[in-house]
Amino acid sequence: MNITPNSQLLTLQGKTAIVTGGSIGIGYSISYRLAEAGANVVIASRNVVEAQKAVDEITTAGYSARVVQTDVSNEDNIKNLISKTLEFFGSIDILVNNAGVFPYATLSDLTPELFDSTIAINLKGLYLSVKYVSEQMIKQGKGGKIINITSIDAIHPSMIGLSHYDASKHGAWGFTKNVALELAKHSIAVNAVAPGGVMTPGVAHMQNPGQAVELERNPEPPKMDVPMGRMGVPDDIGKVVLFLSSEMSNYMTGSQIVVDGGYLLK
Repeated sequence: MNITPNSQLLTLQGKTAIVTGGSIGIGYSISYRLAEAGANVVIASRNVVEAQKAVDEITTAGYSARVVQTDVSNEDNIKNLISKTLEFFGSIDILVNNAGVFPYATLSDLTPELFDSTIAINLKGLYLSVKYVSEQMIKQGKGGKIINITSIDAIHPSMIGLSHYDASKHGAWGFTKNVALELAKHSIAVNAVAPGGVMTPGVAHMQNPGQAVELERNPEPPKMDVPMGRMGVPDDIGKVVLFLSSEMSNYMTGSQIVVDGGYLLK
């Protein structure tokens, strides 16, 4: 058995990665880290202006990235995403399901429409992406890596007002484990990353409703009551996704890596 040299373990040269919701916050850091490691990155986002800005920054840094406008809850959009990615780069080797929403609503205020839209993006969108990308990976015959961004709320209840979000993330974790079993025979690894509190534009808006909040791509983390003493930043997640996308994680599937500064230990 050949042992891969350390210098080659984290390279993604010649690989193509799709990152859903890859234009801001955690998604941007994932897109940047994968591109920096040599992957051709396709950012799938509903907001094409935001996504193009991210692509411009990544390509200006000397890396490879493209945009495909995508609503992950729409089956035709996912099929188009795959078609465009193959048109751009010829294969799909890595899928990162990062797109997600977390609109606040207590149970008494939670409408069927809000519940459905949350499940549609956070869970149905993940299912559609995994279904059609894995079919392409199987057709290519060279395996692949699928990484689903869940949450510590897939393990532990979140704050009151996010029951619908928790339902979607528990579902995402269950789905991850089951399809990991199904796809292992095709050398497709399916794993998850469960972030704790991470300072992203979405979190900043939740903390300051109604206010315009501009964050740096990787902001200074505020203090937080967790064992490591601070909130997470997007790059904390980007680096773990890079690990799961690389040969470093070749004997892992059906796992969920918790990245929460020790929050769940409390």
